[in-house]
Amino acid sequence: MSHDHRTRSFQVEALTRVEGEGGLIVEIHDGAVRDVRLRIFEPPRFFEAFLRGRAYTEPPDITARICGICPVAYQMSACQAIEQACGVTLDAPLRDLRHLLYCGEWIESHVLHIHLLHAPDFLGYPSGIAMAADHRAELERGLRLKKIGNEIVEVIGGRAVHPVNVKLGGFYKAPDASRMRALAAELVWATDAAEEVARWVATFPIPDHELPDGTDLVALRHPTEYPMLGERLVSTSGLDIAADEYLAHFTEEHVQHSTALHGRKLAGGDYLVGPLARFVLNADHLSPRAAALAAELGLTAAERNPFRSIVVRAIETLHACEVALAIADAYAVPPRPAVDVPPRAGAGCGWSEAPRGLLWHRYELSADGTITDAHIVPPTSQNQPVIEHDLIHLIEHSLHLDDSALEALCEQAVRNYDPCISCATHFLDMRVVRT
Repeated sequence: MSHDHRTRSFQVEALTRVEGEGGLIVEIHDGAVRDVRLRIFEPPRFFEAFLRGRAYTEPPDITARICGICPVAYQMSACQAIEQACGVTLDAPLRDLRHLLYCGEWIESHVLHIHLLHAPDFLGYPSGIAMAADHRAELERGLRLKKIGNEIVEVIGGRAVHPVNVKLGGFYKAPDASRMRALAAELVWATDAAEEVARWVATFPIPDHELPDGTDLVALRHPTEYPMLGERLVSTSGLDIAADEYLAHFTEEHVQHSTALHGRKLAGGDYLVGPLARFVLNADHLSPRAAALAAELGLTAAERNPFRSIVVRAIETLHACEVALAIADAYAVPPRPAVDVPPRAGAGCGWSEAPRGLLWHRYELSADGTITDAHIVPPTSQNQPVIEHDLIHLIEHSLHLDDSALEALCEQAVRNYDPCISCATHFLDMRVVRT
C-alpha cells in the first residue's frame, strides 16, 4: 500500500536540549493530514502573576529569568514599557549602549542556533558534536563568534547570562572605555567571521517550500535602524501601529494541547514573527556589508521559505557585528549611567525584537510604583499556530516520504523557527503507529 493511503501517527514524546518541555503529534489519515499539534507541557511559570504587587524597578531583573538565552530581550521590553508609563526618555548614549547590548544577544543566540542546533539538519548529522568531526573549523569559528556575543553582554550587562547591570533609565554603571576598545578589536574579527558564516550557510541544501498562503509577516520598524529597538509594528498586510495599540489587533488564547498560549490576529489568519519577517519588512535598514551580502545571496523582500531563515539569521549576525563595532568604536563614557525614572500612576507598553521575534510587555503602575498588572507576550506563543499550520502544509506535500524521512523533515521544519520553550532544538523518541 502506498504511503498516501496509510494512516500514520507520529508522536514526539519530548523535545530535548530545550529550556522547557514539549512534544509534537502528527496524525495522517487516508493520505491527508488530519492534525498537527505542537504540545508544550511545561508547567505554567506565572511570571505575570507574581510581578503584580512588586516594585516598578524589579521587572528588568525578574523577567530576565524567563529565558537564559534571551534575557536582554526581556529586560529591554520591560524597561521600555515602564519608562513609557513614567514618561521618561533615555539619553542618546544610553540608548546606544542598549543597542550594543542587544547586538551581543543576537550574535550569541543566532550563532548558537546556526552552528549547534540547525546546521546538523541541513548537513545530515544527528548533532553539532557529530558534525564537528567533518566541520571542525566551522564550529570553532562559530564558538569564537558566540563567545564575542557573550563578551558584549558581559561588558555592558555585567554578566554574560541574566545581566545584572541593566536598570530603568539605563545602567547601574557605564562600561570603561578600555574594555570597549578591547571589545571593538574583537568585533573587527567577528564581522569578517560573520560574513564567512553567512556564505557557508548559503551553501546548505535548502528544501523548496513556502509558508502557507495568507501568512502575515509581522515585525517592528524603526525610521533609520534595522529593528532591535523598533518604534512601530508593521506587517505585510499593511498594519502600522504603536505599542499601546497591540491588544486592539492581537490576542492570546488557550488551546487544549499546550500550556503555552497561542497568539492570534483579531482580524483572523496566521502571522509570523522572527528573522524572516524582520528581513522582509526591514531589509532596507541592514548595515552596508549585511545588505550587500543578502543581495548577493539572493535574499529579497519576496522571501517566504522558512527554511531560508537560517540564512537570514546569518545575515542578521553580520548586521549585529557591524552595528556593535560602530557603537564600540565611537564609545565615550556617558555623562551619567542612567536617567531618573520617578514612579507615577499609569500604564505603559514596550516591545523589542528578540532573536526569535517580537516581545511585547505592558505594565500598570500605581502612584507609588507598585505594579498592579503585567502582560507579557513572547515570540514563540505568537509563532505556535503558524508552526503547526506550516507543518500541515509541508507534510501534505511530503507524504511520498517514508516515516524516517518525514520525521526528519518535520524536526528540521520546527527548528526553522527556533521555538523557545526556551529553545526547542531536537526531537527524540518519535513513535510511529500505523493502522
